Amino acid sequence: MGKGGGCVPSKKKIPSAVIDDSQHDRGLRNVEENTHEADISNSTAIENPESQSISKLKIFIVFYSMYGHVEGLAKRMKKGVDGVDGIEGVLYRVPETLPIEVLDQMKAPPKDDEIPEITAAELVAADGLLFGFPTRYGCMAAQMKAFFDSTGQLWKEQKLAGKPAGFFVSTGTQGGGQETTAWTAITQLTHHGMLFVPIGYTFGAGMFKMDSIRGGSPYGAGVFAGDGTREPSETELALAEHQGKYMAAVVKRLAQT
Repeated sequence: MGKGGGCVPSKKKIPSAVIDDSQHDRGLRNVEENTHEADISNSTAIENPESQSISKLKIFIVFYSMYGHVEGLAKRMKKGVDGVDGIEGVLYRVPETLPIEVLDQMKAPPKDDEIPEITAAELVAADGLLFGFPTRYGCMAAQMKAFFDSTGQLWKEQKLAGKPAGFFVSTGTQGGGQETTAWTAITQLTHHGMLFVPIGYTFGAGMFKMDSIRGGSPYGAGVFAGDGTREPSETELALAEHQGKYMAAVVKRLAQT
């Protein structure tokens, strides 16, 4: 044969067997690397529970506050709820029924825009409820009553039946309805078939102190507003925080049964 015959392989040409083996080895390495990365990713997700979303039980703290006293209790109550593992407190305010002109004449401060208004239908999403309101002649304020009046469809369908609920209040004086304001509100829960959760005397020694003026009762936390200028005392706020923790513990226990 002449030069360049097909029987002698060129020195520059790589045999096909070598190409096949090389590609095969690279393919195995890619599979091993991908498998290793997947194993690391999976183990990281297992070792880091924060990467997995965990739904918490929710307690809605629904209140009406004209001068901020009930709102102060509500915010401290949320701290108590959030302190229990697996429970989250969510603040809501009920809609205002008075026109802005009247509120201005009453020198009511503006509402906190970061706390949204709630509708009756949204109550269904709560695992537990804490309702706060000032007194009006020993009963809840008209704004809160109007909100309860809007829950008729929920009552008809019994959507709130079995949900635990509690109260906290604000009154102007010591004899202004710390107990009767909560007591008369129980009728709202009764018609919905809800479970009233009072705090009783679970606050311990704090319920028996006589060295200072303190709102609150076995029915729930409370604050004395006086002429509107008195701020909640630390004892009143601590009782509100305790009620939040207590309710959270009850809701958690009911969820586990």
